[in-house]
Amino acid sequence: MSRVGKEVWTLAEVRGGKIHTVSLELLAWGRELADKLDAPLASIVLGSDIKSCAGDLISYGADKVYVIDNSKFENFHSDIVVNSLEKLIDKYMPSILIASATTRGRTIMPLLSARLGCGLTADCTEMSIDPNTKELIQTRPAIGGNVMADIKTIGRHPQMCTVRPKSKRPLAKNEKHEGVVIEESVPQDALDSLLTYIGFEAEGSVGLPLQEAELIVAGGKGMKTGKNFARLNELAELLEGSVGASRAAVDLGWAPYSAQIGLSGKAVTPRMYLAFGISGAVQHIAGTSGSETIIAINSDPEAPIFRVADLSIQGDAMEVLEALIERIKSRKNR
Repeated sequence: MSRVGKEVWTLAEVRGGKIHTVSLELLAWGRELADKLDAPLASIVLGSDIKSCAGDLISYGADKVYVIDNSKFENFHSDIVVNSLEKLIDKYMPSILIASATTRGRTIMPLLSARLGCGLTADCTEMSIDPNTKELIQTRPAIGGNVMADIKTIGRHPQMCTVRPKSKRPLAKNEKHEGVVIEESVPQDALDSLLTYIGFEAEGSVGLPLQEAELIVAGGKGMKTGKNFARLNELAELLEGSVGASRAAVDLGWAPYSAQIGLSGKAVTPRMYLAFGISGAVQHIAGTSGSETIIAINSDPEAPIFRVADLSIQGDAMEVLEALIERIKSRKNR
């Protein structure tokens, strides 16, 4: 079936020479929007030696894949990515561009939005198409996570937004889905970066990055000392999860800023969020509002986090943590 609407674009992410899972999640969102608009769905891939990966995106729903394969993309330089995307957008004029709300997506999209003079809605949890105007409706938490706001960016295209990782499951892989890979290039001056790549040093954190984790074990002041965060790491390893922290714990030096969850840190969307000794300030709750299940452990019966938790345990955070670790170990050793 031919598509008559302007293209819907997703921005694929390449890590370690491979298409990252968030790219497939975006295609599931994009497929839904493109079908409602009767428009083609395209994915944009910028990377080094990544032509062979493009076919995977077609198998997961893309009708087209635009590829710019250049050694300049081997390391992440936000300015050359924005330059290249601007050239492609000027050429093809898509109606919608969505990216994942990862560190890369949150870096690139504001810069690109400013360059194009388009609106941008960040950290969306839902998207739909207005049946009357055919404009993109972008839904995201607002006012500390207490309401869900529907936002439209009208007047300039493409309509742009970032979407929380794990907010949608990838489509089932379909090897029979037909699509086309289009190799693109940009002028050399677009690939000249003002940035100097120094190097990459991976953090020694447990598990996946917080915004990609399906299970998070987080600690607050109720952990009592920074040394006790080592026990959170142990629990996270047992549960194959990641470790987060409240702002109070980060300010005390018990955890790095990269672990901070909340309005001034990261917004997370795990299937399960275990909060040990976190009182639940509004700013922290806003960062966890996308969690499917929240389990809170706190000695204060009036802790605000209990009002949003699916399961509340009143008790000493360390006592509960130690008991949980021992119980899991005993079950694993059976």
